[in-house]
Amino acid sequence: MRTEAFNGKSMSKHLFLSTLLVVLVVAGTTSAQRPATNPTPAPAAPASANVNIPVSKMAVIYSDLFLDPKGGILKYSALITKLNGEFQKQKDEITQLQQRGATLEAEISKLQSAPAGTPIDQKSLQTKIDQLEQIKKDGQRKAEDAQANYNRRRSELFQPLQQEIGRALEVYAKARGITLIIDGAQVPMVYAADSTDITKAFIVEFNSKNPVTASTTPPQ
Repeated sequence: MRTEAFNGKSMSKHLFLSTLLVVLVVAGTTSAQRPATNPTPAPAAPASANVNIPVSKMAVIYSDLFLDPKGGILKYSALITKLNGEFQKQKDEITQLQQRGATLEAEISKLQSAPAGTPIDQKSLQTKIDQLEQIKKDGQRKAEDAQANYNRRRSELFQPLQQEIGRALEVYAKARGITLIIDGAQVPMVYAADSTDITKAFIVEFNSKNPVTASTTPPQ
């Protein structure tokens, strides 16, 4: 993507001086030709054409790469590991329920598909069916609760880091004269030159200035 900077300060200055010159000329002419009696008002001065034309420098960043465990922002990887560690127990409980449910389903299916004439303990079969239904209900409830708690905790952990990244990105842009950054992970783009992509450079700088600390490192 090619962007051309246009310096409007020089043109604006010339336009302003030209307008000022016109005003002075009109005022001087009016003063020399003004009759002694019943003066006519001087014509209004033309409006100033002093318009600031912004000089812009655009860049593109792909925020989804921040989460890359290998080449992304290290603090993100540390927080994800920390988050998953906090919910490992709930995950294991849900996995165990799923395994018990799968075992019961296999037992029920085997009993129900037995050859005709095979004696089946209907009471035992119904007990298994009831257990399976209860396991499904418990599993769904636990999964929903765990997901809600996971999302809430994820927000608590990630929001401060997102704000920190936002401030760092603003400092990075100002230091390099960048006036506009587009997130290619959020905004569809037809084309962007590789030279406008600052993702890797920003990640490297952020990681060097914001190392992973004890507060973000998961316990061993």
